[in-house]
Amino acid sequence: MTSKVTYLGDLRTSSIHIASGSEIISDAPIDNNGKGEAFSPTDTVANALASCMLTVMGIKARDMGVSLDGSVAEVTKTMQAEPRKISGIKVVFSMKSDADEKSRTILERVALTCPVHQSLHPDMVKDVVFNW
Repeated sequence: MTSKVTYLGDLRTSSIHIASGSEIISDAPIDNNGKGEAFSPTDTVANALASCMLTVMGIKARDMGVSLDGSVAEVTKTMQAEPRKISGIKVVFSMKSDADEKSRTILERVALTCPVHQSLHPDMVKDVVFNW
């Protein structure tokens, strides 16, 4: 088992990661009857894309002897009304690295092969920008 999700009431859930005990609280967004006091489930999906991309880039960068420490990804999620779903995710990376051009190209390609990117529906717009 990966996690255990408990409905707390009032459109809020608690997710416990079994291996570590870490907790994620989610709320329904304001535009869908919620309080918006925490990440919504769809916010978590959008955030997972950027987190996954940074993680696989970090693995490759470490193997290449390149540091990405301090790099930041800004995530914007776009929702579609009918049917209600994520229609697009924009991720803008501000990379803090002295990687050369070849290394940057390799790292960008690795990012676009991360498991979350590969798992998202092909019709979903994934707009990814790398600022070195």
